[in-house]
Amino acid sequence: MRVLRGDVAITWVAGYLLVGGMAGQADAGAASDLLLAGPMPAYSSFRSAAVWLQTERPTPVEIRFHPEGQPEAARQMSLATSDPLDGIAMFVLDGLEPGTTYEVELTVDGTRVERPYPFQVKTQPLWQWRTEAPDFTALFGSCAYVNDTPYDRPGKPYGNDFEVFDAMAAQRADLMLWVGDNVYLREVDFHTPEGIRYRYRHSRALPALQRFLASTHHYATWDDHDFGPNDSDGSYALKGASLETFRRYWPAPQYGLPDTPGVFQRVTWADVEFFLLDDRYHRKPNRWPDGPDKTMLGRAQINWLKESLVGSRASFKVVVLGNQVLNPQTRHEGLFHFGADLDELLDWILGQRIDGVLFLSGDRHKTELIRLEPDGGYPLYDFTDSPLTAGVYSFGADDPEAENSVRVDGTLLTEHGFGSLRFEGTRQDRRVTLRACAKDGAVRWQRVIPRKELTFP
Repeated sequence: MRVLRGDVAITWVAGYLLVGGMAGQADAGAASDLLLAGPMPAYSSFRSAAVWLQTERPTPVEIRFHPEGQPEAARQMSLATSDPLDGIAMFVLDGLEPGTTYEVELTVDGTRVERPYPFQVKTQPLWQWRTEAPDFTALFGSCAYVNDTPYDRPGKPYGNDFEVFDAMAAQRADLMLWVGDNVYLREVDFHTPEGIRYRYRHSRALPALQRFLASTHHYATWDDHDFGPNDSDGSYALKGASLETFRRYWPAPQYGLPDTPGVFQRVTWADVEFFLLDDRYHRKPNRWPDGPDKTMLGRAQINWLKESLVGSRASFKVVVLGNQVLNPQTRHEGLFHFGADLDELLDWILGQRIDGVLFLSGDRHKTELIRLEPDGGYPLYDFTDSPLTAGVYSFGADDPEAENSVRVDGTLLTEHGFGSLRFEGTRQDRRVTLRACAKDGAVRWQRVIPRKELTFP
């Protein structure tokens, strides 16, 4: 609900109160000390965008924003962070114009925050019925472990190479997809809502992460470690608290369905749709007996995905899951161990002749491109990229994945890095370029997949 009172705008959005006001001036160093994490652009649409931030203690915060190069058109919004929200503030900038970059200034406790890098939000271009779909770049990655010595396992720190986030920031991508294990809950965190909240707060405040948070718009799903214990499932007693915390730290217009909780969502960017799935909230245990009721996604989410894929008019339909989707040789977690879900999804794609499907996944602490060729269909790809900063996969002598018959030659990496997808070209020649990048941004391999390759014969 939005109400105008003179020149002050009051907006209620998802329980946050936003009140228009004016920014103050004071010591920038003090303001920076109060700012724990962010600001971070969250979702973006044609005429609105969200900005997330977090402060050390409850304090007034304010943003001033205007179209790039037009400071005379500036608008202000203010609110106060509070303890019940872990010092989190979420601004929704509405009434924006499509395809526009907005410069944003942040004030904390009356003091403008200075950063050695720009902070902007960008609305999506209104291209429909006007031009070709715009080219854009999406980054993705998983397994971001932030060390916390008192609560880590003894020995060598599990998290390292945090410079990967500076390399990602340098990409100036249009959006980032966090594909799970974005936070690693520890044993001391599993048993209380406060523990979950502490872990998210500690990880988000990593100094090396802040430039990247400011550099692009962020979307996320989860896997086991940011949901609960290792290999956790729908029996986790605090899954409701995990969901609540996740939603605070990754704002989105909608998660789940009115009658089905979870972190699954549908994101549209240009002529591409990303279907971010929830592989934990409704999951049966990995050791559940094989059969039709052994599900990873749950009936409601599967139906939602099937309906969404049929209804989508997107050139590319990118299905994003924390676990690998198409790897038949993994001994570890993956959709192949939930055969009823996988068979139903693949049969649906083939039976309904749904073009343009591509899978993204994380979790595995290694990077690879899996390629399956179902009878009567087109090649299906599962691009796995992992880890960002967590430990790297080590192959054992008898590991069946060392020589994987469905892995695209030359795509296996065991190092820190991130993935990139570049969508470009005209409607007749639309294509996506997959890139696996090292921690310094160097491209280790790339593969161009024309839209025409992902069509039925």
